[in-house]
Amino acid sequence: MTRLHPRVRLVWVARSVVSAAVLGVVLGVAARIVPFVPDLAAVAVAGVVLVFGVVHALLRYRSWQYEVRDDAIYLERGVLTRVRTVVPFVRIQHVDSSRGPVERLVGLGSVVVYTAGSRGADVTVPGLTPASADDLRERLKRLAIRAEGEDAV
Repeated sequence: MTRLHPRVRLVWVARSVVSAAVLGVVLGVAARIVPFVPDLAAVAVAGVVLVFGVVHALLRYRSWQYEVRDDAIYLERGVLTRVRTVVPFVRIQHVDSSRGPVERLVGLGSVVVYTAGSRGADVTVPGLTPASADDLRERLKRLAIRAEGEDAV
């Protein structure tokens, strides 16, 4: 199984910091409007959310892995609930690579695998270097075409 690039932890921690900051601002404004809510409560709640978010990001990194086998791509992930996903190549409709602003900042990207079937069945492999994201995208595309025919991807 292949692990994600360690810098993906920075992306996930940054998202946690932003979420905690937004929550802190919202609660701080609410504390000013509602007289019986102390200002310290907003800071404490935002701090707890920040700590849990950072811990979750670090644990999420340790649990995330994937593997491309002969017949499918296998993914394992999850902190509290362990999720194992198998995407057979014959189910792949198309594959994209993407790089959001925070990912670009730390030199990472993601691969999104769109599948035939139920809504929400698409999977994303985050935390890849741009070169490895492009390589994985092309490899999955070739394997999907070989599994189904030229119109699979």
